[in-house]
Order: sequence, then structure tokens, then C-alpha cells
Amino acid sequence: MSGIARRLYRGEVNVDFVGRKKLWYGLSAVLLLISIAGLVVNGLNLGVEFKGGSVFSFKAPAADIQEVRTTFNDAGVHQVIAQTTNNGWRVTTESLPEEEVTTVQKAVAKEFGLQQNQVNLQVIGASWGGQVADKAIIGLIVFMLAIILYLTLAFEWKMALAAVVALLHDLVITAGVYAWSGFEVTPATLLGFLTILGYSLYDAVVVFDMIKEVTAKLGTTSKMTYTQAANNALNHTLIRSLNTTLVAILPVAAILFIGTTLFGAGTLKDLSLALFVGMIVGTYSSLCVATPLLVTLKERESRYQAIARRLAAHGGAAGTAAKSARQPVTAGAANGSVPDAEKRKKK
Repeated sequence: MSGIARRLYRGEVNVDFVGRKKLWYGLSAVLLLISIAGLVVNGLNLGVEFKGGSVFSFKAPAADIQEVRTTFNDAGVHQVIAQTTNNGWRVTTESLPEEEVTTVQKAVAKEFGLQQNQVNLQVIGASWGGQVADKAIIGLIVFMLAIILYLTLAFEWKMALAAVVALLHDLVITAGVYAWSGFEVTPATLLGFLTILGYSLYDAVVVFDMIKEVTAKLGTTSKMTYTQAANNALNHTLIRSLNTTLVAILPVAAILFIGTTLFGAGTLKDLSLALFVGMIVGTYSSLCVATPLLVTLKERESRYQAIARRLAAHGGAAGTAAKSARQPVTAGAANGSVPDAEKRKKK
């Protein structure tokens, strides 16, 4: 294990996340602008479940994707999305009249040596997709309101606001990746979006809980500002956040990069891409967006401004921050008190 990895695992690394908030805000602004541009320019590639269409399913394990597309194009179909399934194909097209459906079925059956009734058809109306989208939006709104209520009761409204901003940040960037990549948005994608909100919220709650514990006893005699205490709390939860993300993202990456390539799990890539991007962005936002935003809001409170002015006047803030970074973060340490074990040792 390398030196930096060992120090990271032991919680000995002190990264000034909060002090570099302008860097994080700038990076997030760039990512958001790129994502919004993708949504405006390209839009989302909505699946047949949302815009309606015809879905043809048939067995042709020896066929390749170009051969399948060519067969449908020669039959007069122009919008073709072909995905592999178990030894077969699922081909989505625009809504077709009944006579064109029959023509396509005959062409596919002839090309791949099948009976016409072996080319299955499913027609999906756009109204069903609209109902799915409406329910997803309602679910997202209820989820956000529940988050705000829970964090406000368990912590405070400023933490709730910071967490919600981070969640919206994650959603927009993930949607932007879909817009630029052209990946199809299906009901599975919506499930992925709602799932990544849970991961992002978990990271934020872990960090906020530590910050709440560390800053609970900050007072007039404290040797750290709120910014320094919050940054120390963030560093001491860093390895937990990274470990959680790494463990969760490995199977998702396997589905996205290995499963869809080797085994043709095309129907899973819509879900796996949302999870893959969302987990990475969610970890980043909990560390570099939610916490700096929380600190910005909290440092406007008069009691924390008074602590910062007092430490700045005595010139002890910088030295104390460096010293505290090398010690375990506790509420007592944040208040400048000596832990009981250290007192007994001195005796």
C-alpha cells in the first residue's frame, strides 16, 4: 500500500475541501453548464415507453447489429434502435401502420429464416409513457420534500438546503451525460435516477452528522472556527465515503462495461449508466458542494463570526487547524478540551 493510500485509510490526510470552495463551485458550474447545454441542444433520447412506438422481438443469435438495422431499413423503417437479448433481438421503431408492421415481420422472417409468427410485435402508446413520467416527477417531488423534512428535524434547515442543492446538482449532471451520450432513457433509467439520490443523500448525512457532533460545543473559548471544524469532520469521514462508493460502483461498472459488451445485456445499460455516473457525482457533491455550501451558510451566523474574529485577532487559527488535523475529531477536541484518556496519561 502506498504512503498516500495508507494515510488516507488511517484518516491522516487533511484536504482543505472547504478552503477550496471556489474551485469546487467553479468546477460544478462548468459541469452544470455543459449538462444544460446537452439537454438544450440534444435533449434526452426518450425510449419507446415514453414516446410510443413498435417493438419487434425475434431470435437470431447469429445476426449482427448492422445486419438487423439494414433489414429494417430495407423494409422502409427509418428509426431503428436494436438491442441484443438472450440469443435474440429487441428492435424499437417509430409507430407503424398495420400494413407496414406486416411488411416488416415478413422481411425479418425471410432474412433470418423464421416464421412470420416468430417475429413478435408489441405496440406501445405515448400516453402510457406520459403516465410513467408523471409518476416519476411526483415521486421525485415527494422524495425531495421528505428529505427536507427529515434533515430539518434531524439536523437543521441549512443542512437540508445544502443537501437538496447537492441532489439537484447530481440529477442535472447525470441527465447531461445521458443527453451527450445519446443513451436511451427508459423506466429503468428513472429508477437509476431515484437510486443515486439515495446514495448521494447517504454521503451527505454521514458528513453532516460528524459536523454536527464536532461543532456542537464550539463556543467563545474554542480553538477552531466552524470552517476548520467542518473541514476536519469532512476529512475524518472521507475514507468511509470513498469506501462506500468504491464497493457500490464495482458491480455497476461490471454491468456497464463488461456485461453490456460481452453478454449483450443491453436492457441493463440504461440503469447502469445512471448509477455509475450518479454515484461518482454524488460522492463529489457531498464532499465538495454540500459541505462548503453548509459552511458558507453557517459562517454567516454571529456566534461563528465572533469565533473567527477572535482567533484571527490572536493569530492562532492557522496553527490550531494544522494541529487538529493530526488528531481524532471529537466534540471535546473541537472545543479545545483535553480528552479523558490524555488527562489520565499526564497524571
